[in-house]
Amino acid sequence: MSAEVITLFTGGLAAGAVAGTASCTAAQGGLLAGLVPGARQSGRGRGAPGGTPRGGTAPRRTSGGPCSPGSGGVSGAADGGCHPSREPSGPKAVTLFLAGRLASHVAAGVLLGLLGSAVRLGPPVRAALLVAAGIAVTGFGLRLLVRGSASCPPDASASPADPTPVPPPAPGGPAPSARRAEPRSARRAVLLGAATVLVPCGVTLSTEAVAVSSGSAVGGAAVMAGFAAGTAPAFALLGLVLRRVTATRLAALAGVAALAAGLWTAGSGLRLGGWLPSSGGAAAAVPPVRPVDADGVQRIDVWATDRGYRPGIVTARAGVPTEVSFHLAGAPGCTGTVTVDGRDLRLPAAVRLAPRRPGSLRYVCSMGMYVGFITFR
Repeated sequence: MSAEVITLFTGGLAAGAVAGTASCTAAQGGLLAGLVPGARQSGRGRGAPGGTPRGGTAPRRTSGGPCSPGSGGVSGAADGGCHPSREPSGPKAVTLFLAGRLASHVAAGVLLGLLGSAVRLGPPVRAALLVAAGIAVTGFGLRLLVRGSASCPPDASASPADPTPVPPPAPGGPAPSARRAEPRSARRAVLLGAATVLVPCGVTLSTEAVAVSSGSAVGGAAVMAGFAAGTAPAFALLGLVLRRVTATRLAALAGVAALAAGLWTAGSGLRLGGWLPSSGGAAAAVPPVRPVDADGVQRIDVWATDRGYRPGIVTARAGVPTEVSFHLAGAPGCTGTVTVDGRDLRLPAAVRLAPRRPGSLRYVCSMGMYVGFITFR
């Protein structure tokens, strides 16, 4: 392994661990909600409150006892009881998610190193993917809310009406449907992890730029693999905590959090794509018009901070060439990459604009969180 590849991997690892942890878990962490299995109960046992059939006899449980948090989920039995499902355990599901994430990032690094910026996703595509991811995470949140309200009742391995426990459904092993559940859930975990590369955070875009500049498949794969490895501990912790919380009475609360994350992600995509109505800063106090330098160009300085762009609204003269210089202030996070006129710029950078008609120029961070305006008058 060459020193250059090691350097690229180490750089990606540091970027993921130091800068990408908060940014990427905020943008992509909602997909972890898809690892939580849903509650499945059979038709029998729904006829009366508490799961008692209309015939009046309480459903019997298997001798295996109540659903346990370590079982990974619940499934309905033929008698309306509660059996541990064949879902992957929490650590296994999170490991599969991280494996899918690593594989997709390495594949992206290979393509970026070979083909360059031609395979990078443009702002409109990223915006659409953010909206799609937000809708998916919102669905996961609703699923968690349903799971919290339809979870197994307290343990009652023998009811007064029928004290005899029901034997396990298949002494020789799980039922065929249960055997099929785990491979499906494992594939879902891998695919959810792989999907994170389609919802890049601000630091991901900077790392992709490094992969492009490496000019080789090995170099691109190394930096993207390092980045995925650097962010892995945060995703692992978040995934395990989420699985543990959803096995308790706080499942509904986790559903509300996932629902909010999904709506936030979809809103970020709408802002990134410019699909939300905005006043263009007209309602704010109008800043002074920028002066024109001796060379006939008006120059604007904008600073990217961890809380947005400063100033957020600038007034410039219409019909005059404009140069906008974006500077970095501290560790800006997602504002370190800005989208202007449909182009992604890694800061610091300067943008030269031709004379513009009266109106507003909108720019936004790579995750659609922070927006700024230049109003031409």
